[in-house]
Amino acid sequence: MTMTVQQQRLVWGVLLAILLAWLCHSLAPILLPFITAWVMAYALGPWAKRLTLWGKGVIPHALSALLVELGFFFLVICLFALLTPIFSQEVPALKAQLPKLLENLQSVVAPLAQSLGVEVSVDAQGIKDMLLKSLDASWNEWFGQLMVSLKIGGSAALAVIGNVILTPLLLFYFLLDQELILTRVLAWVPPRSRSTVERFTAEVDHLLGQYLRGQLGVMLAMAVFYSVALKLFGLGLALPIGIFTGLVICIPYVGFCLGLLLATLAALLQFEASHAFTVVLVVFGLGQLLEGFFLTPKWVGERIGLHPVAVIFALLVGGEWFGFFGVMLALPSSAVISVAFRWLQEAYWGSDFYRDEASPPSGPGDPKP
Repeated sequence: MTMTVQQQRLVWGVLLAILLAWLCHSLAPILLPFITAWVMAYALGPWAKRLTLWGKGVIPHALSALLVELGFFFLVICLFALLTPIFSQEVPALKAQLPKLLENLQSVVAPLAQSLGVEVSVDAQGIKDMLLKSLDASWNEWFGQLMVSLKIGGSAALAVIGNVILTPLLLFYFLLDQELILTRVLAWVPPRSRSTVERFTAEVDHLLGQYLRGQLGVMLAMAVFYSVALKLFGLGLALPIGIFTGLVICIPYVGFCLGLLLATLAALLQFEASHAFTVVLVVFGLGQLLEGFFLTPKWVGERIGLHPVAVIFALLVGGEWFGFFGVMLALPSSAVISVAFRWLQEAYWGSDFYRDEASPPSGPGDPKP
C-alpha cells in the first residue's frame, strides 16, 4: 500500500523523535549542561530583555545578560546558605541529645513491633557510638574521605566540575543570542512547514510560561506559609527551614521530602517526640493540602495535563538519564512532550490510515475520537 504524503511525514516525524530520544540517552552526560543552561536562559531571558529596554541603550544587552545571570546565581547561593544555620545548630544539638533520642526510639519501636508479634531489639549503644564517630569526624577526615572518593571516581568528579564551569558560560551565550539561535534553527525548517512549527513553538512557549509563572507564585506562597506556621509552633529554625522548603518544592516530591526531613530533625531536637511529630504532621499536612488542592490548581492550573502516574514516570526517567538535574527538568520537558504528543495524536486521528479511507465518511451523529 502506497503511503500518502501526510502518512510519510507522520512516519518520518516518529522516526525523528525516536532518533532524538536515543541521542539524548546516549549523550546525556554531554547534553546535560546544554539543556540546563537553555532552560535557565528560557526562564531568565525575559528579565534580560526588560533590563535592556529599561536601560534605553545605556545598558547593552550583553551587560543585561551578565547582570541577570549573576543575580540568579546569587539567589541560588542564598538558598543553599539557608542550610548553614540549620546544620550548624542541629549537629551539636544532635550530639547532645542523641542518647535521649535513641531511648525514645527504643520505647516507640519495641512496643509497636511487639504488638505486631515481632521481637525487635534496638542496639542503642552501638548506633550511638557509630553516629557520634561520624559527627566527631574532623574536617581533615572529611576532606580525606572526599579525596579518596575523587580518586575512585575521578572521571565523574571532573565531569561534575566541568559542568559547574560550563553551565554558567553556556547560560551567558544563550541569554545573549537566544533569539538568533532560534531564528537560525527555524531557517532549517522547510517553508511549507514553517507556520506549523511556529504555531507549535508558540503553544509550547505559552504553556511553559504559564507553568513557570504559576510555579514561582506557589514557591513564594509556600515559603511564607511554612515559615509562619513553624514559627507559630515555636520552632527555632522556622525561618530557614520554611524558606528552604517552600523554594525547593519546585523539585517534585524530592523538595517536600527534604524539607520534611529537616523539619522533623529540628523538631525532635527541640521538643518531645510526640509534640515534634504533631508539629510536623500538622504543618506539612496543611501545606500539602494548600499546595495540592488550592495553589497549584489555581495558579498553575495543571497546565501540563499529566496524570500523577505520568509525572512519577517522567521524574524517574529524568533522574535515570540526567541525575538530579534531570528530576528538576522532568516536568518542563514533559510539557513540551505533551504538546508534541497532542499534535501527533490529532494528526493520527485525522489521517486516512486511522479513519480507513475505504470506509464511508462519518455522518453528523457519528462519534468522533
